Amino acid sequence: MAHLLRHHSFTSTSVWTEARLHHQAYASIKLSNHRQGRWKTNGKRRASGNGCVVQCCTSSSSSAAAKPGVELTGNAEEDNNGRWEEKEEEEPLYLASEYGWKVRRLEEDQPEIKKVAEIQAEAFHQPMAFFDDLFFQFFQAEVLAGLMYKLRNSPPNRYACLVAESPSDANSESKTELVGVVDVTALRDEAVLQHLQGADEYLYVSGLAVSKRFRRRKIGSCLLKACEMLSVLWGFKYLVLRAYEDDLGARTLYANAGYRVVSGDPPWLTSWIGRRRRVLMIKQSNFLNLINSTFQS
Repeated sequence: MAHLLRHHSFTSTSVWTEARLHHQAYASIKLSNHRQGRWKTNGKRRASGNGCVVQCCTSSSSSAAAKPGVELTGNAEEDNNGRWEEKEEEEPLYLASEYGWKVRRLEEDQPEIKKVAEIQAEAFHQPMAFFDDLFFQFFQAEVLAGLMYKLRNSPPNRYACLVAESPSDANSESKTELVGVVDVTALRDEAVLQHLQGADEYLYVSGLAVSKRFRRRKIGSCLLKACEMLSVLWGFKYLVLRAYEDDLGARTLYANAGYRVVSGDPPWLTSWIGRRRRVLMIKQSNFLNLINSTFQS
């Protein structure tokens, strides 16, 4: 995971502000206030296969230009010179593209929402001794209802559900498949903010899940990088998550992505009532390092 440093040194507020101004001056990304999360790039949209991968300067974004032979489809519209040309259908904006996976924001598409709920329910369901199938169906319905509520009622720059896609075969009719998911929410819990120097809000990463058939294939790492890219686009300095203390696999994944443990659940939430102890892990989003890793990938 060369694109993510294991440890980040904390920079001053002035350095972070300078990095954000640098980003605003050169980044080619523009987020629209669209509740469904359809994002656009500045300038004229061009055909680019499965969509455009996020680039972090105007010179790099030109590499997403249309490939020769790609035909635009959709409605025709007139330009300022009175010429008519076909209007390209809107393509999704990918926040990360690594190891063959691409991560974008989930739209309010019913089949995709159901698939996301299925992946998260499969990952977090606790098997029951009796009537396990019935309890799983109830749990999946609960996950689906919660996801739909957040998508419909959250401001577009305060919550996002990010999904990872499998690569599509250009030589076949097979379509991309959703293989992973993670939730990102803007929060301001005082118990967390005491560990975040100079911040009054942070991005909370939760619900990271990968389909069973695709685990141990770097999808989680790609999802975490997309979360960091989103923190830069939204202007958040810190990313925060919680992991079970005894879940060494998950903690290793987060540590390799640059998260470090800063605290744990108090005893009255764990040993006294028999609940698994969680640790709080944070990462400072570093714009300059993210730019460098984007150019290297």
